[in-house]
Amino acid sequence: MTENNHGTEQPEERAPKRVIGTPSPAAGTSMLGTTEQAARPADVQVPGVVPQDEATAKKGERYAALCFAVAFLAGIAFVASYVIFQVGDVAKTQTSNFALGGTLTLALLALAAGMVTWVRMVMPKYSLVQERHPMASDPATRAYVGETFLQGAAESGITKRPLLRRTLLAAAAPLGLAPLVLLRDLGPSYTNFPEKLRHTVWGEKTKDGKPRKLLVEGSGSPIRAADFNSPGGILSVVPEGYEHDLNALAKATLILIKFRPEELRSGTNLNWTHDGIVAYSKICTHVGCPAALYEQTTHHILCPCHQSTFDAADGAKVIFGPAARPLPQLPIAVDNEGYLVATADFAVPVGPSFWERGDAEAEARENGAKQK
Repeated sequence: MTENNHGTEQPEERAPKRVIGTPSPAAGTSMLGTTEQAARPADVQVPGVVPQDEATAKKGERYAALCFAVAFLAGIAFVASYVIFQVGDVAKTQTSNFALGGTLTLALLALAAGMVTWVRMVMPKYSLVQERHPMASDPATRAYVGETFLQGAAESGITKRPLLRRTLLAAAAPLGLAPLVLLRDLGPSYTNFPEKLRHTVWGEKTKDGKPRKLLVEGSGSPIRAADFNSPGGILSVVPEGYEHDLNALAKATLILIKFRPEELRSGTNLNWTHDGIVAYSKICTHVGCPAALYEQTTHHILCPCHQSTFDAADGAKVIFGPAARPLPQLPIAVDNEGYLVATADFAVPVGPSFWERGDAEAEARENGAKQK
């Protein structure tokens, strides 16, 4: 007993203050709403339960805590890797996959190892006999279940060993963010997805406000119109600044073809050409395969996947195969240095027709572009 300022005796505070991760204090210890108190202390020997040796338990506590600490750091590294290692080209994607897979594997493995160590080295050994009871439990049985639950909590060490409890909570916290990170990577929202499919980076200006140059795929060299002067020539072309961005190239890759002026027919928009040079989307309008095979004598572009064939001299209209519409034509011109540049984005969506199926607006834009 202690005395306060008025000289009256006050009972000493025997219960320790609550720490993070422990249950809040309650008047009763029954889990089922009864008023009985759990009479059996944690250190009382129970038949069939062999307590773990304290030295072994201490060692297991340290090992498990180390595993939980590793899981915590690996979980943080997983989230950080998602932010740091961005994708775009093959090398960056490979690095990102390795970092995300490695850190998540380490986090889950360390968490599992810590739990196994906890069970094997800290918790007591049990020899249990399963008893069958009537389906309806009486109040005494319910009180026994609540008592057993508290006894198990005490025997597990969750309240007695704060190092285990706190490192376990820390290890599980970053893993709770993992589903959010993975869901974020599923792609754009439904409302923005159709709009993203209708536009490419060709419509964007460079940082200095100039049109994007056409670069040779692979080498990344800009194309001077005067150097591309052999009729029948063909090049695979990518946009300046996005040579290694796989997401952008999936929609923006072109095929550039050189014609004699008299070879071009009415389907080709001559205002979008330069000196007989025409740029078409390389993405087949059937299912998106690269339509890169070209027959110089017939001016036919062939998609190798399903044999869709397009007439390059007549606006790349479909002359054979399952494709439903022509390859979109990109408006091009030359800059002050004589290099080929894109003057605007495609007037219609590139790629498979099902991307714009039922889109009356896209169909109207396509018909309007043909009339220009």
